[in-house]
Amino acid sequence: MLHHLEIYVSDLTKTIEFWDWFLTELGYETYQKWDSGISWKYGETYLVFVQTDKRFLDIPYHRSRVGLNHLAFHAKTKEHVNQITAQLMEKGITILYQDKHPYAGGDLHYAVYFEDPDRIKVELVAPDNKI
Repeated sequence: MLHHLEIYVSDLTKTIEFWDWFLTELGYETYQKWDSGISWKYGETYLVFVQTDKRFLDIPYHRSRVGLNHLAFHAKTKEHVNQITAQLMEKGITILYQDKHPYAGGDLHYAVYFEDPDRIKVELVAPDNKI
C-alpha cells in the first residue's frame, strides 16, 4: 500500500491552483500546508507537492526521462470522467490524445489524460463496465 508520494514542482502557486480543484473533486482533503509545500490526503494515502529550490530549476521535468511518467486516479464512473473532462475544457486545460479520447488507453479503458503545470501527465480512469 502506498503511504505517500512527494513531487517537487516549479511553481507551487500554479500547482496548488491546478491540483486543489481536481483532488477535491476526487474526495481528497487538504492535509498539510507550509510555506514551500502542500499535501492532500485520501484515506491513509497522501500526495505532497513541494516548491523546487531555484538552483534545481535549470533542467525541466519531462515524463519521458527516467522517473515518474504519470499519475493515474480512479473515477467513480464513466460519467465522472465526462464531468471532469468538461471541467478541464472549461479551465482551458488541454486533453491529451484527443483523437482517441476517451479510449486512448484501449477499447476497454475509459479515461481522460491531461497535464499539470509542470507537464506531469494525469489520468482519470473509470472502473470497468461502470456507467
